[in-house]
Amino acid sequence: MPVRCAWATSPLEAAYHDAEWGVPVHDDARLFEAITLEGAQAGLSWATVLRKRERYREAFAGFEPATVAAFTPAQIDALVADPGVIRHRGKIESTVSNARAVLSIAEECGSFDAYIWGFVAGKPAGLPLAEALSKDMRKRGLRFVGPTIVYAFMQAVGIVNDHAADCDFRDPRR
Repeated sequence: MPVRCAWATSPLEAAYHDAEWGVPVHDDARLFEAITLEGAQAGLSWATVLRKRERYREAFAGFEPATVAAFTPAQIDALVADPGVIRHRGKIESTVSNARAVLSIAEECGSFDAYIWGFVAGKPAGLPLAEALSKDMRKRGLRFVGPTIVYAFMQAVGIVNDHAADCDFRDPRR
């Protein structure tokens, strides 16, 4: 049985931990998904978000930023009524406005990936850069991206390797 980080206690969390958490991500849609889900988690448990993730993927068009950026007020209203997602209007509206900001960043920087990984010169880092990244993301129009959320995002997408020292999944080359 593998040794995991202490937070991965349920089968769903263990599967996420083993296959995804801390693995470097360079796909704009997956990065947009990660920042969206970290923002959705605010005030909730990660297990709650993981249980709703598949519905989020359906509801938010596979996290394709261009599609989400075009969501209408009626689509937002429908999502607020959808029990398959976290029905917090501010979080749902921020996903749509964040999609627009991601597109703007991609236009300016070549991709959202280039922007995000540019904060660490393209290599996973061990230093918490969350405050600087959070501040810059907010300046660029993203919402629900405070330093705590951004740090969790950085862990999730492999910018920071915070696997426990004895975790079998700590290898930074994953």
